[in-house]
Amino acid sequence: MAAFKELVFSGVQPTGNLHLGNYLGAIKRFVEMQAREAQCLYCVVDLHAITLWQDPEALKGQIREVTAAFLAAGIDPKRSIVFNQSQVPQHAELAWVFNCVARLGWLNRMTQFKDKAGKDREAASIGLYDYPVLMAADILAYRATHVPVGEDQKQHLELTRDIAQKFNTDFAGSIAAHGHDAGAGFFPITEPLIGGPAARVMSLRDGTKKMSKSDASDNSRINLTDDADAIASKVRRAKTDPDALPSEVAGLAGRPEADNLVGIFAGLNGTTRDAVLADHGGAQFSAFKGALVELAVETLAPIATEMKRLTADTAHIDAVLADGAERAEAIAAPTLDAVKDIVGFVRRTRLRSV
Repeated sequence: MAAFKELVFSGVQPTGNLHLGNYLGAIKRFVEMQAREAQCLYCVVDLHAITLWQDPEALKGQIREVTAAFLAAGIDPKRSIVFNQSQVPQHAELAWVFNCVARLGWLNRMTQFKDKAGKDREAASIGLYDYPVLMAADILAYRATHVPVGEDQKQHLELTRDIAQKFNTDFAGSIAAHGHDAGAGFFPITEPLIGGPAARVMSLRDGTKKMSKSDASDNSRINLTDDADAIASKVRRAKTDPDALPSEVAGLAGRPEADNLVGIFAGLNGTTRDAVLADHGGAQFSAFKGALVELAVETLAPIATEMKRLTADTAHIDAVLADGAERAEAIAAPTLDAVKDIVGFVRRTRLRSV
């Protein structure tokens, strides 16, 4: 990895109803990563969103809402690069090259397609099936060295690593002939950044199911647009069990709702489950929920307020995305040019402005 400058890439789909799971599993981590020396790129992955049909007007609003959530949570668009995927054409173009590198058997093993397509797989879009290859292009267009991932994306990152390795192997001679270090390979073998204590946030109504925007019950999740009253109400109504909190993490085994609330507290507070139980072990849930309400409202309500303000200012959001796309393309375009040379395409020389 020493041959590659550290760069972090990640993305969030603009499919509506951002919730606490999105915040703790992704957005909060994005903010924290700004402290790293690495360049950070945070992408609203709108090309991924249309693998399932989206209402065009709603999609525009959702792209802007995710951008507003990034900014409201503390991502600095001057320090990091914030953009939407469809404004940088190198993502889609590199994905085609990778379609010709990836193997059908690799995609057939992707469990998320099976989950999302359900029983009627023949009716699923090709985009839904090919989603992981586009994800690889998202990452490798910037030759990203690190990607924060949750459990549901680990398999896709493994595919990214497989594609990078196969490209480096298949084109080793051409990589060297074009002046790149064939030993290191043209693409890095991207490393995962595994999530913290609340990388997988579960439903407030069923601790065995992941928190989801598609859940019929709005009380199953805390939306990032919820105000203080809604946040407090949902935490107080969250499902628990009759026993007091244990003093050690081992005591959470077989208690999914208790484990979930402890994990949420740890995630919001930037601490560990052990530390939470050291402070609250032995407490009844009525007392623990009171503390969780205070923490959740203090953390999330200001984000909701700022999101509301930002989404009303579409010109500002669009300007942030345009600036980010220009800066992102300045990194991705040379990567794709080099890939075209390595693969053997004849291409136009880019005109340089005087």
